[in-house]
Amino acid sequence: MRYPRLSPVAACLSMLALSLAPATAQEIRDGEYFHQPGADVLVFSNWYDGLFADAKISGVELIHHGLRTVTNGDVRLEATPGQWEPIGAFVTRRVDSEAGFIEADLSYPDYDYNYTIRVERDSGGYVISVNSDQALPEGLAGKAGFNLEFVPSVYGGKGLLVDGDARIIPHSAASDMTPREGGPRPDGAAADPAPIATGTTLVLAPGDAEHRVSLSSSGAPISLYDGRNQASNGWYVARSVLPAGKTGRLMEWRLEAASQDGWVSPPVISYNQLGYTPSREKAAILQMDRDAGAPGEMQLVRLLPDGSEETVLSATPDSWGRYLRYAYARFDFSSVIEPGLYQLVHDGQRTAAFPISDTAYDEAWHATLDVFMPVQMDHMFVNEAYRVWHGTAHMDDALQAPVNHEHHDLYAQGPTTDTAFAPLEHIPGLNVGGWFDAGDFDIRTQSQYATVRTLAHIWERFGPDRDVTKVDWQRRRADIHVPDGAADLQQQIKHGTLQLLAQFDAVGFAIHGIVEPDLDQYTHLGDAVTKTDGLIYDASLGADEVTEGRSGRLDDRWAFTSRSSALQYGSAAALAAASSALRGYDDALADKALAQAVATFADENGREPDTYRHGNTTGGPLPMERFLAAAELLRATGDTQYAMAVEQAFDEATPFFGAIAPSAIAIRPMMNSAYDQRLRAAAAAWTQDMKAARKDNPFGVEITRGGWAGSGSIIGQANTADAIHGAWPDLVSKQEVLDGFDYVLGRHPGHNLSLVSGVGAQSKLVAYGSNRADFSFIAGGIVPGVLILKPDFPENREDWPFFWGQNEYVIPLGASYIQLSLAAAELARQD
Repeated sequence: MRYPRLSPVAACLSMLALSLAPATAQEIRDGEYFHQPGADVLVFSNWYDGLFADAKISGVELIHHGLRTVTNGDVRLEATPGQWEPIGAFVTRRVDSEAGFIEADLSYPDYDYNYTIRVERDSGGYVISVNSDQALPEGLAGKAGFNLEFVPSVYGGKGLLVDGDARIIPHSAASDMTPREGGPRPDGAAADPAPIATGTTLVLAPGDAEHRVSLSSSGAPISLYDGRNQASNGWYVARSVLPAGKTGRLMEWRLEAASQDGWVSPPVISYNQLGYTPSREKAAILQMDRDAGAPGEMQLVRLLPDGSEETVLSATPDSWGRYLRYAYARFDFSSVIEPGLYQLVHDGQRTAAFPISDTAYDEAWHATLDVFMPVQMDHMFVNEAYRVWHGTAHMDDALQAPVNHEHHDLYAQGPTTDTAFAPLEHIPGLNVGGWFDAGDFDIRTQSQYATVRTLAHIWERFGPDRDVTKVDWQRRRADIHVPDGAADLQQQIKHGTLQLLAQFDAVGFAIHGIVEPDLDQYTHLGDAVTKTDGLIYDASLGADEVTEGRSGRLDDRWAFTSRSSALQYGSAAALAAASSALRGYDDALADKALAQAVATFADENGREPDTYRHGNTTGGPLPMERFLAAAELLRATGDTQYAMAVEQAFDEATPFFGAIAPSAIAIRPMMNSAYDQRLRAAAAAWTQDMKAARKDNPFGVEITRGGWAGSGSIIGQANTADAIHGAWPDLVSKQEVLDGFDYVLGRHPGHNLSLVSGVGAQSKLVAYGSNRADFSFIAGGIVPGVLILKPDFPENREDWPFFWGQNEYVIPLGASYIQLSLAAAELARQD
């Protein structure tokens, strides 16, 4: 159907009327999803991100009173499928707002089977059906069923009615189990759970006005399972098996979700959880439901020593407009400069106390360097007071990965090993240095060299000599909160440098990384030392045989070694930067790092590049990595040959200006005026692009979309803006740097928690670290942050740590955050 084209003014008025109109019962809002006050039903608005099959962000979903509680409504082949189990392939989606239905077509290509999921309005509820003009093929009969998943953090311990019979949903996994037919799943699960309950009508959380959901089936019974019996990140799963030999409507459920008339999402006052310095701009962002109307007055109150308080500013926040599903307003309190402790108050809500102080940001980076970085140290015993974070892990590193092998976590080995080692042969010398890359335990070289290079830049610019971590290199032991007379930053630079150099010593070049070989080990949570036996694998021994420090247990990690010039250049850049930062601390290591960087650059420049690429483990874009290597070698040596290499590489590297800017700007004094002009032009172009990208939201940053949330890119952009501001303050204001800092510390959509665990009055205390199964955190770790789920839902879960795209720590982000914190503290003091 075609519609008449509206004039720009008429179109704006029409959109404004839609955004201000009150919600109607079960409308299809904005042509995207079903909406009732407090209950939004999404139908394949999102699809899996491609990294893992099951990201808990697809199919039929329910956003219930502001919290996404139900997901993955789709045809699956198991009652409680894991992350790597088969899923249907998404084909297309249709929305008919007038008729009141949303449909999605999907298929299982391996079985040549097509089906449609349809959701339609039904007098206050929704009919969910699975439809197909094909009977189930033999391979799917008895296996395919419609699943709908419920998050345990909301429904655990709540009531359950099954055909009227009263139960309690188990808070912890405690299902009866039966051995799996055909052996364990790829992730090691060796048994399947029996249903918690089975019936034709299930009511979850009856009596809970915010979370009650009822399901009723007109055909096959519904069984409720607990997926946590097989996987720590499992959800409760409601499931009906599809009938064999039938076409047309194969399954039909009716879903009702509690909805409160007039419900609107509560306002959120987002601000920097560390507070503000007196002279800087200060602005809180108020998030409101789009149907809530104009904001009321907001107050800034000062907390006095005698327990009383005084209102120092009261005003109505300035309306910003609509972003995603919310309306936003801005409350500027820059005029308040008196040091003290303050709170923001609006509509009965009161924020945590925050300071206005000259020293507000001085300690912003301490937890990251003091705790997060040591906890991530591989091949070390790491202790904090009474707690052992992990033992001396992976001393059996590493076996040569087999050829033509594609790993489940974005590693791959090409048709040759490119080394002197045969597949599954031990490569000696790799069991030193390096950090766990993320919430799992692999050493990803690209992360290692990015972290080393950033830490080296921090040392060169700021020289922080903080010393609260003791590192005993001989004993391979780190003790947190114990000084040892050495700067912690240099110790961390050394630890990363040791791993980078070990790769060159072992095989002659930079490798992709070191990772556990199978899903059973990959899903390991707990002390990393227990993931392998720590003994070098010897194929001549029996599986349980141990002799002379070797064992027959094939549990050692694999080294992926297909040559990549991007990895070579990236490692050379980091080693060159490290060589300067290590001077005076470990001169022998500094000399070795620089010699390796020089040799690697010369070797790569004298040969055709190795362009093997796979996933995100084989280095960044080659022009970018080549430029960074030349720039860092110029800084480290002053040799004019590298100035010429910078000139030659610059044009190809400018599309990646945000990544190269800090290094490119740092070498300005060593380059000619023509380079300076080219560099300023590139900086100006980047600045204009960023200004355009920041206009769509009230937070002053570019909020990215995708399966991994954007705090990393925001921190990176803020560090780039800081580098440009230092060179050309007319191009970038200091506020553009501080906007990124504010975002990470709490001024973002969704909620107002600091995205840095343990930093700020209220912060991320449930995250995807190695201790995520404990619903805990690692102090100083930075999470990816607010993930924008289509079409308009910003999400960062504090009750469920297992969303890697929202909550997983990664090591390069720790280093980048330290850099931004030090820069922000410096800029925020300036008038």
